[in-house]
Amino acid sequence: MSSVTKRISEIKQPRGGYVKSSQFEIHRIDDGHILTENENIHASVVGMAVDYLTRFAMGSELLEAFKISCMGAKMAEELFKQKNAMKKASKLLAGIKGIDEKAITNACKLVTYDVWFRNPMGAIMAKGADEINPDTETIQNIKIMVQRSVKFWENYGPIVKDGFTFEPNGYTETVNSGDGDYLTTDTLWDFKVSKSKPTNKHTLQLLMYWIMGQHSGQEIYKSIQNLGIFNPRLNEVYLLNINTISKEIITEVEKDIICY
Repeated sequence: MSSVTKRISEIKQPRGGYVKSSQFEIHRIDDGHILTENENIHASVVGMAVDYLTRFAMGSELLEAFKISCMGAKMAEELFKQKNAMKKASKLLAGIKGIDEKAITNACKLVTYDVWFRNPMGAIMAKGADEINPDTETIQNIKIMVQRSVKFWENYGPIVKDGFTFEPNGYTETVNSGDGDYLTTDTLWDFKVSKSKPTNKHTLQLLMYWIMGQHSGQEIYKSIQNLGIFNPRLNEVYLLNINTISKEIITEVEKDIICY
């Protein structure tokens, strides 16, 4: 049994991938801002901070936006005896009141608790909240990327669902977990805060999400016609209509990768 991302790491894709990144239309957005190359915290922490702060900036309740972080803090304290984890997380959460320097610093520290929920064994070796101190350049990058993300949703939204899953019928014995980022009326979106353009692992992940959505039995997936990626670091949008993917590829991923 595997998550979507773990399953992708287990299989060998055909040359170029099941879905080539070159198949996607690219829309580049120029907002006049240039990000610095020099960030002093791990890219995964930056990515989560941008994601959750964007949700908060767009109106999500603070607890909802940082739900995984809070759940991780609870697991860290109750199951792994990390003293005062919940108290520290609550204090960090309370300090997020906007998208200013303190809020961004607190968000970066708070998202370090995610790993206790997603990968507890890896959490033992990961840097904790006390070790994460974003510098001025990193904070400015995060602020710009949050602003870009909010602007993106003004143009490509509205969001109809975030943190989507595939119950009751989308999971299989082979792929038994996995959740996506956002749905709009006709597009399944993934956020990638990466210095690199999408890879065939990213594009296969999107296709698997779409297929699992079709099998899920949920009405919301029936109108999804496009796969999309937004990268606020590169400020680029990638879009692909499902109809441009061959039925043979879709069937192969259904049967051989997800194993329906």
